[in-house]
Amino acid sequence: MQRIKNYIDGELIAPHLGDYIENIIPATGEVYSLIPDSDEDDLTLAVYAAEQAQDKWANTSTEQRAKILCDLADLIDANADKLALAEAIDNGKPISLAKDVDIYRSAANIRFFAHAGTQFSSESHAMEDIAINYTLRDPIGIVGCISPWNLPLYLFTWKIAPALAAGNVVIAKPSEITPMTAYLFSKLCIQAGLPAGVLNILHGTGPNIGAPLVSHPKIKAISFTGGTSTGAHIAKSTSGMFKKLSLELGGKNPTVVFADCDFDDMLETVVKAAFSNQGQICLCGSRIYIERPIYEQFKSAFVEKVEEIKIGDPLEKDTQHGALVSEDHMNKILSYIELAKSEGGKILTGGKQVHLEGRCAYGYFVAPTVIENLGNNCRTNQEEIFGPVCTIIPFDTDQQALELANGSQYGLASSIWTNDLKRAHRMAKNIEAGIVWINCWLLRDLRTPFGGTKSSGVGREGGLEALRFFTEPKNVCIKY
Repeated sequence: MQRIKNYIDGELIAPHLGDYIENIIPATGEVYSLIPDSDEDDLTLAVYAAEQAQDKWANTSTEQRAKILCDLADLIDANADKLALAEAIDNGKPISLAKDVDIYRSAANIRFFAHAGTQFSSESHAMEDIAINYTLRDPIGIVGCISPWNLPLYLFTWKIAPALAAGNVVIAKPSEITPMTAYLFSKLCIQAGLPAGVLNILHGTGPNIGAPLVSHPKIKAISFTGGTSTGAHIAKSTSGMFKKLSLELGGKNPTVVFADCDFDDMLETVVKAAFSNQGQICLCGSRIYIERPIYEQFKSAFVEKVEEIKIGDPLEKDTQHGALVSEDHMNKILSYIELAKSEGGKILTGGKQVHLEGRCAYGYFVAPTVIENLGNNCRTNQEEIFGPVCTIIPFDTDQQALELANGSQYGLASSIWTNDLKRAHRMAKNIEAGIVWINCWLLRDLRTPFGGTKSSGVGREGGLEALRFFTEPKNVCIKY
C-alpha cells in the first residue's frame, strides 16, 4: 500500500503522528493508497521551513524564479502520461480529459505566471511639479493555498504559481480526496531545484490541517477554491485577523439559448458545458434556458446527444463519462435526483446509478441526467448539485431569460447563445456573473480576471489580478 508523504522544507516526510487516511479509487471502490492525516505539528514544521526560505526567495530575481518555474512546467509536460493516469485513477475522470485538460493546463498555469512575473509592473503618479508617487508591490510573505478535488493538479497549480512567481512562500493543502498528483508534483519540485521551504504541501482533512492553516497568525493570505459553506467558514474564522482572502466558491450557472443561435454548434457545446468531468466543474451550465420556439427541437436533440455519451472505465481512451469522485458524493447526486422527482420534475434521460461490468463493477457511476418541468425557485434549481444533473426550462422574452438566469444566489459563470449582437451585449451587461461566455463555454484566456459575484466568491484570480492579490502595495511619495 503506497503511503503518500508531505513535502516540507524540500523533503518528502511522513506525518508527525504517523496517522493516515484511506484513499479510494472512485471507479472501483478499492483502497489504493494512504494519505497523511496531518495536524498542527506538521503545520508548525511547514511554517518554520517557509520562514527560513522567505527572504531568500523574495530577493531572488524574477528571472531566476521564472526559470525554476518554467523548468517545473517542462517536467509536468515530460511526465504528462504518468500524471494523467494518476489523475484518472484518483479522481475518476476519463484519462483523455485528464491529459488534454488537467495536465496540459497545469503546465500552462505555471509557465504563464512564470512569464507574467517578469512583466509585472506598477504605477506612478506625478503631482505636477510638486512630487512623484510610485507604488511598490512586495511579496506578502507566507501564504496558504487550498485547492479542491474536481480539477486537482489544474487548480492546485492555478493557486501556487502566481504566489511563487510574486516571491511568496507557500503552504498548500490539496484535497484529501484526490491527493496523488500533488504528491507526484512535490517530487517534480525537488527535481526542478525549487529551493527548500519555498513550497510546502500538507495532506489531510479540513478540520485537522485546513482549519489550523487558515487561522495560523504567520500565514498572511488565504487563496481557497471550494464550497460556499466552507468559504463562509473561512471568512468568519479569519474576520478578526485581517488576512487577505481570495475565495472562489460555488456555482449554479445558467446557459441561455436563443432561437437565432447556430443550433448545431450550440448543441455540441451545451452538452459539454453540462456534463464535462461528470458535471463536477464549478463552471458547468446546469440550468439551461431555451427560447420557446426551439424548446421541443432542443429537448429532443439534447437528450439524444446526452444518451450518446459513453460511460465507462476512466482508464479507457474512448470513455467520455467516468466515475464520481466518492461514494458520498454519488449518494448526494442520487438524493438530488429523488428530490427533483418529488418537486415534480420529469426525468428525460439518466436519473440512476450505472453498474458496469468487470473492474468497475463497484464504482461510483451516475448516468448524465436531464430534467424538465421544474420551476426556477425549486431546490433542484437553487442548490449546487455539482454532478451530472441539469434542468431545462423554456422562456419567452429576453427579460424573462435574464430574470431566470439571475434568479440564483450564485453568480460565477454563464453562457449565452445568440447571433444578435445587440442582445449579446445587453445580456452580458445585465447578467449577474463574473464570467459571461457568448456562443462558447470554457474558453479561457489566463490574462483575464476569474471569479464570481454573490455567493460565488470574493476577489478575482488570473493574470494581473492574481499577482496583485499575492503582493502588498506600498505608496512612496517623493517631493521634488
